[in-house]
Amino acid sequence: MKIGIVGCGYWGINYVRVFNELKDCLVTRVCDMSDQRLQVVHSRFPDVFPGRFLEDLVVDPEIDAVVVATPAAAHYTTARDALLHDKHVLVEKPLTTRVEDGDKLVNLAKERGLTLMVGHTFLYNPAIVKLKEYVTADDFGSVYYLHATRTHLGLIRQDVDAMWDLAPHDISIFSFLLGEHPLWVSAVAGSFLNGHPDVGFISLGYPNGIMGNIHVSWIDSNKVREVVVVGSKKRIVFDDLNNLERLRIYEKGASISADVGSFGEFQLQLRDGDIISPSFETSEPLKNQCNHFVDCVENGTPVLSDGYNGLDVVRVMSAVDRSVAQQGRAVEILK
Repeated sequence: MKIGIVGCGYWGINYVRVFNELKDCLVTRVCDMSDQRLQVVHSRFPDVFPGRFLEDLVVDPEIDAVVVATPAAAHYTTARDALLHDKHVLVEKPLTTRVEDGDKLVNLAKERGLTLMVGHTFLYNPAIVKLKEYVTADDFGSVYYLHATRTHLGLIRQDVDAMWDLAPHDISIFSFLLGEHPLWVSAVAGSFLNGHPDVGFISLGYPNGIMGNIHVSWIDSNKVREVVVVGSKKRIVFDDLNNLERLRIYEKGASISADVGSFGEFQLQLRDGDIISPSFETSEPLKNQCNHFVDCVENGTPVLSDGYNGLDVVRVMSAVDRSVAQQGRAVEILK
């Protein structure tokens, strides 16, 4: 399977490395408008042909699939051109920056019978997969709420704001864990450095009264990559920066039950147990994602993070923008 990669920034170069490490895969072309980036790729991967023009890459009859790792604003046109030339497409998150464009890509891929995958890499992280196993198990109890913190200092992007840059990770994780998409969103944001939001607070409402909360920032000196799920019987913390204890399970919780012996009055039940750090097999999420992409293209395996999944995230982010424009007013997420 021969791959072409559009965009030779941090993620683009990683895709070149990973696909070339996979069995029966070969990156044959890369494309970028920056000669400096093309030189970096060529120095590390001399067998990969570098070029400046997308058209040369997508018309190459030997290329089976295209990875889109450009700035987000170019995702739609780049992915569209690849699909129109009958290439399977893996596009970095977010799928697009507009719902209408994402919808067009999903329909185009369906019409042409092509694989369209969105790079929601955390869905291929073994710790997140294990977290889902615990959250959906009977002994976890009812899910009350989820909270995510994704902050750092610097690495400010010009193509999207902090919420579009960081929040799609946690929106996709929440939906994956719950098997549900949010119904409404309320969001507020602050712009302190370069005119568009560099910090944001997002609240999400899910079916069955489950709540979600996401805090993102480019201007916080404390780097955090954490997802917390709180349930009636357990609380689980995913800390992506903790290599020794990526998951911690707190067997503690609170619930209310009817006590028939006291005239049906509701009583608070507190559960206090151990703190567990489970072991599980680790592997590189990006490599897992790329392996899955190849399997989907070659064997027709259903795509975990397909175009519909990516489009749902774009719908949520579009609602986030509308809520921010209305100073945090709750906005329904339209289908």
